[in-house]
Amino acid sequence: MDIEQTEQLIAYLRNGGFIKSDESPHCRMLTGGVSNRTVLVEMADGRHWVVKQALEKLRVKTDWFSDPMRILREAAGLRHLEQLAPPGTITPLVFEDNEHQLLAMQAVPQPHDNWKDLLLNGQIDTNHIEQFAHLLAAIHTGSRNDPGLAEIFSDTSYFESLRLEPYYAFAAKQVPEVQPFLTQLIDDTRKRRLCVVHGDYSPKNILIHQGQLILLDHEVIHFGDPAFDLGFSLTHLLSKAHYLSEHRDQFSNAAKHYWQSYIANGNVLPDSKLPSDPAFQTFVVRHTLACLLARVAGRSPLEYLNETQRKHQQQIVVTLITDIANITAIDELITQFTDRL
Repeated sequence: MDIEQTEQLIAYLRNGGFIKSDESPHCRMLTGGVSNRTVLVEMADGRHWVVKQALEKLRVKTDWFSDPMRILREAAGLRHLEQLAPPGTITPLVFEDNEHQLLAMQAVPQPHDNWKDLLLNGQIDTNHIEQFAHLLAAIHTGSRNDPGLAEIFSDTSYFESLRLEPYYAFAAKQVPEVQPFLTQLIDDTRKRRLCVVHGDYSPKNILIHQGQLILLDHEVIHFGDPAFDLGFSLTHLLSKAHYLSEHRDQFSNAAKHYWQSYIANGNVLPDSKLPSDPAFQTFVVRHTLACLLARVAGRSPLEYLNETQRKHQQQIVVTLITDIANITAIDELITQFTDRL
């Protein structure tokens, strides 16, 4: 079944008893993602669902495959993140279907904005930055050393196929001069099982409704290294500093404020008194550099950067990786990266 075929989707919902046999909801495809078919289903009684069906081959230029049974991981993420994250920041799960590799969740009410779109328009709100930090810190802190969650999210195969291979390993082949750095980071990341890691913590996966951030897309969730989420998310703020030169200082300051707000929201490492401990910061620095490179040299390059900008970002990151021994703090990395743009 292909949920993007409206007749098929409606027949499926009727046959499954999810809607009445005479009900004809309005269905509209949602765009923006590469790993799922996503359809908004609007019922006459006011219920609005988003139905997602995982793809085996992702919609990107290079060949990129991942087991569509990862939809079950996303369903688990929806159930458990609702307990970890601040109230109202996770969309409730409606149902999941193993056979057809799909799930349905409640849709975020209208009106709402995609945070990525706002940022690309230069709209940087300090409150949004603080919510973004608080939400991530709540997930990391609330799950730290939790044996039950460690078991539920122990499988890292989707993190491997959707992040480590297409981001770090692929970039290592494209930029051989930093291959040892990326290979070592892959090995170190696999060993760090500290808390629940979202794995796709990005502004594109944030909708804003009535001023509140709501987190989407949990198929990469696993128990692992929290520094990855920070590096991944900092990359999006810093790459937008690259793209929007007129707002460069604002994005640089926002990235620093995001990090400081995350620190203020608690401890996530068992071997650190604070997440600002140098050992933790070192991992965040490494992941930030690796993600900055992967988003211009990996399988999924940032679409808003042109070829010249991608090459420039790659050159900057290679230089910083070469000099990484002298970069021990996040604020220092942010400053050095933006100063070279």
